[in-house]
Amino acid sequence: MLFFTSLSILVGVLFYFIYQKEILVKESELFTQMRICSLNLKCNKFDINFEQKRDNLSTYKLLKDDNSLYSLFNIDSSSKFLLKISFKKEKYLSILKDIKEKFLLYYMLVLVVIVVLSVVFSLYTLNPLRKSLLLTEEFIKDILHDFNTPISSLKLNSYLLKKEIGENVKVLRIENSLKRILALQNNLITYLQNQPLQKEEFSLKEVVEDRVGFISKLYDDITFKVEVKDRYVNYNKEAFVRILDNLLSNASKYNKKDGSVYVTLDNDTLIIKDEGIGIKNTTKVFERFYKENQRGIGIGLHIVKKLCDELGIKIEIKSKIDVGTSIYLHFS
Repeated sequence: MLFFTSLSILVGVLFYFIYQKEILVKESELFTQMRICSLNLKCNKFDINFEQKRDNLSTYKLLKDDNSLYSLFNIDSSSKFLLKISFKKEKYLSILKDIKEKFLLYYMLVLVVIVVLSVVFSLYTLNPLRKSLLLTEEFIKDILHDFNTPISSLKLNSYLLKKEIGENVKVLRIENSLKRILALQNNLITYLQNQPLQKEEFSLKEVVEDRVGFISKLYDDITFKVEVKDRYVNYNKEAFVRILDNLLSNASKYNKKDGSVYVTLDNDTLIIKDEGIGIKNTTKVFERFYKENQRGIGIGLHIVKKLCDELGIKIEIKSKIDVGTSIYLHFS
């Protein structure tokens, strides 16, 4: 569309100048015919009249008034009158109309060619991107498939280990890490599929405290502070949990050592604030594969934005480098 629009405007401007030049050529032809008419008086298409000489009258020029195009010529045998040869304005406007219709027809034909060129150009330029996206999706599908075997093995062995040695902090961390891997797997599934989301009413405070408790076990050096009043919301709970997990994980992962993460509820807005490295370009963080450092693959926040749009939650980001980032989830 961009290629078509820019090229159409360029060609339109070019046609306009050619159209104006064509009018000048046609007026020049009329004036030449008037001069010939003034010599032989064979003027089938022109009207002949006489004009009394005055100082302000121009001769041998094409002039215009409300009724006609005309030229004044000297008469050798008269010092008081000028020969006036005129062309009716209705005929002149008819000529302009024919010129305009001709140029519009040419312009429409050129637009058809531009449309074909735009389609061909778009297919040629976007095809490599399309192939790359398809390869990425195939790669992610392969990862999802290959995840199943090691995850099943880890779950089984962690269960057996827990049964053998009982409750243990290290076993608990393994289980939490497995849950995190499963959450990442769900993110990848969300990225690949557009599944309808079923709504349910749940306690915002309970979900936030549960996810903070889960994430905090993975980041021992981060302090989490939660101030969320008990409130019930009506969203798809699984999708909302994935949003929280992504945002809390990012707030922890990109935080400073011994930093803090604050989760608060202000009226209809849930705020997740960290003291981390910050984000340079907050307008691009929701784009697929955009990332500002080497960690991650750049689809986490894209998935968050996609889920927020599906749930009807407005998400806003404010950030300062080396100061921290605040995420605002505005509930409708």
